[in-house]
Amino acid sequence: MEMTSTRPYLMRAIYDWILENQCTPYLLVDASREGVRVPPQVIKDGQVVLNLAPRAIDRLNLGLDEVRFNARFSGVSQTVIVPAGAVLAIYAQENGQGMMFPPEDDSDSAAEPALAGEPSAIGAADDVPIDQEGTQAPRPDGGRPKLRIVK
Repeated sequence: MEMTSTRPYLMRAIYDWILENQCTPYLLVDASREGVRVPPQVIKDGQVVLNLAPRAIDRLNLGLDEVRFNARFSGVSQTVIVPAGAVLAIYAQENGQGMMFPPEDDSDSAAEPALAGEPSAIGAADDVPIDQEGTQAPRPDGGRPKLRIVK
């Protein structure tokens, strides 16, 4: 019996948990995935970090197939669409705690063996600067954000 993905359910649960702990939920997205709709100027190294704080966005819908909301980028309101399979992690900006997800294959085959199965909890991440509009700010060291897996 084939079951639906646990990813959207876990994303909603972690999102609620982050908010209940008075933290700011961030979504790490594989922007190269088909169906991802974000402004191209916020994409860095094929990824984008999005601020999902209620004060930063409007009309959030954490659905089974996609995450959809309105946000302002450079003062212009835009609809952001992220297929659930493009979400790589959801975590709290303040301490990096949250959940990382294995990459999903478009053909619904199993993930890489090292990542197969369940998502992993993540611990403190390097600071990932995000501006007031929910877009990833340039990093002073020019590198990309890094998350560590805590087992």
